[in-house]
Order: sequence, then C-alpha cells, then structure tokens
Amino acid sequence: MRAPLRWVLWDVKDTLLKVRASVGEQYCKEAKRVGLNLNPVEVEAAFLKAYRHHSSRSPNYGISQGLDGRSWWIRVVRDTFSQCRVQDPALLNAMAHNLYYSFCDAENWEVFPDSKKTLESCSSLGLELGVVSNFDNRLKEILRVCGLLSHFSFLITSEKAGIAKPSPAIFEQVLQKCGVPAASVAHIGDHYLNDYLASRSVGLHGFLLDRDNKHKHPDLPAEHRLSSLEELPPQLQQHIN
Repeated sequence: MRAPLRWVLWDVKDTLLKVRASVGEQYCKEAKRVGLNLNPVEVEAAFLKAYRHHSSRSPNYGISQGLDGRSWWIRVVRDTFSQCRVQDPALLNAMAHNLYYSFCDAENWEVFPDSKKTLESCSSLGLELGVVSNFDNRLKEILRVCGLLSHFSFLITSEKAGIAKPSPAIFEQVLQKCGVPAASVAHIGDHYLNDYLASRSVGLHGFLLDRDNKHKHPDLPAEHRLSSLEELPPQLQQHIN
C-alpha cells in the first residue's frame, strides 16, 4: 500500500518567480545613482565571471568557510564592478550594500502568472507546502513582498541549512520538518540535477518544470516534465488517496 501524498516542496527562483531585469541592467542602475555610466553587457559579463569564481572558491555562500550570504554577495558585487574599472573602495562598498538589500524589493522580481493559482490549488487539495531553495536568507523577505510567503508552512534555504541541493542532506532536513516519509512528499523545481534528480534520489515524487522546453533527457518520463505549474495539481491528485 503506497503512502498518500501530504507535502509539496517548492524551489523558488525560476520556478515561482524570476528576476525582472538582467543583473547587468540592475547593477548599472545602481552605478548610475552614484554617478557612474557603465555598459550593461560588460557588467553582466563581469558579474558572471565573479559569480562563477566565488561559487567555485566558496560554494553555498562560503558557509563552511565562515562567511554568510551577505558577505559572499558583497564580494561578488565588488569584484563585478572592479572588473569594470571602478576602484574607489567607498563606492564599491556602497553599491554592494545597496544592491544586496535592493534585491529584497518586489519591483526587482516577477511572479510567474501560474504561481499563485497553483499554490492555492495545491492547498485546496489538502496538501501542506514548504520551500527548499539554493538561496540566501533574503528569500523569506522576497517571498513576503511578492505575496507568496503565506502559502508556506516552512522555508529552508541552502544558507540556513548549511548545505545546498543536490546534496541529500538538505532534503533530509526538510523531511524532518515534514514529519512524514519521503514517499509522502513531492518536489517541483526547474533544475534537472538540483531539483528533479536530487529529489528522486531520496524517494520524493520529483517533477521538473520546463517552461521553455529545453530539457531533452531520455530518462525523463513525460509525466514528470511540466511545461506549466498548472499541470502540477492533477499529477499530485493521483498520489493523494
């Protein structure tokens, strides 16, 4: 006899919401506030280089090295602007500080049109909802200002957990929160490894959100790949009773 579904876990970025403008555009907007005129394409390229460097050198916000999300992001932003020939330490610090906190503003995020309706549909099926996301601790405030936080019973970020997806350890923390076996939990996200394969590897009902039809993995059953969140509730309903 199979265990009935009781919980749905959610990834957030690029699943429920996305950054409204490119990083290059947002960083240039901040630079303009302090009198600098930078090229968004150049800034975007510099950001990607800085982000990859720090992600490799200090994974998951450098938690294991004594850093936290804020100090990690400050380093990324400073390095980004330094590559664009900004050398004034005071300016670098001011822009890094402002950008870190401005990403908590609702104006910087776009909630996908199917997000709220799907969250409500899942709750109406009697399912509890939780978040497990490779994100820093700003996520709670971002969900709040975007009108999504009230849908969730708990929120676990990789910064808070001290470990990131696809590690099974973060899902083990989440399952403790849920208080039910893995077979009673589903997970939805947009990343094939971090969300789909990782959740399936620990026994969850994993679903891959593929809005742009970019995932062509031969081992991905059609019923596990969703082109819209609206396809999720009918799939979950099959596992409830």
